Amino acid sequence: MSRIAARFAALKKEGRGALIPFLEAWDPDEATSKALLRGMPGAGADLIEIGMPFTDPMADGPIIQAAARRGLLAGVKVRFILDMVREFRLDDQATPIVLMGYLNPILSYGPQKFCEDAARAGVDGLIIVDLPTEEADLLLPHTAANGIDFIRLVAPTTDDTRMPHVLNGSSGFVYYVSITGITGTRSASSADLAAAIPRIRRVTDLPIAIGFGVRTPAQAAEASRVADAAVVASALIDTLAGNLDADGKAKPGTVEKVLAQVKALADGVRG
Repeated sequence: MSRIAARFAALKKEGRGALIPFLEAWDPDEATSKALLRGMPGAGADLIEIGMPFTDPMADGPIIQAAARRGLLAGVKVRFILDMVREFRLDDQATPIVLMGYLNPILSYGPQKFCEDAARAGVDGLIIVDLPTEEADLLLPHTAANGIDFIRLVAPTTDDTRMPHVLNGSSGFVYYVSITGITGTRSASSADLAAAIPRIRRVTDLPIAIGFGVRTPAQAAEASRVADAAVVASALIDTLAGNLDADGKAKPGTVEKVLAQVKALADGVRG
């Protein structure tokens, strides 16, 4: 059983959903992002999603676009992100790590080599935002061969006919993009979620995580109750960005403020 499957199975026994906080690698620097990653499990993260900065993050709103730009300016590279996960695994063998990013850096690295190196580093899942379902065979054989869960995105516009095709070969969990549009711009209504999640459950037994627009402890609690997990990204990045100085450096206490926000979100999910 993969770490992701094991974590969701354990949470199901506890009778609650998961909190999946997000951090952008090297935002605003290596030390800060590593400190956030180390601190998130203790703050209540059940799984952790790490963004791989890319120059054209088309699904991301201005908050995460700015985070990606800061990461790139700090000199991040794909191999550095894998090294960060490898370092994290020295102290934490239990918390699932999911990398979220775009296809071009993986193609440049080499899909097979990337999946092999990611698995060795301790990566559990992969979300590639701009990989069309029809081209999933670019990665799916390599993720399967290396025990990495291939996590698919489902949107409100994914109709009942296409959904089984989109989810074919997926594992780990389903990432439900709860709004049409980019990250961090608005939130889905309770009615929208109540209608959407049963549609997905008719097609798959995988856990469902709701992302795009989950910002508050109350929203995280609702998402994890209606589905199986809440992904929080822009709200955390917004807090980090609000604690940078004029030179873009993290002020003292920045990591602690973001982790306190993670804890509040975790308390909401557990409540």
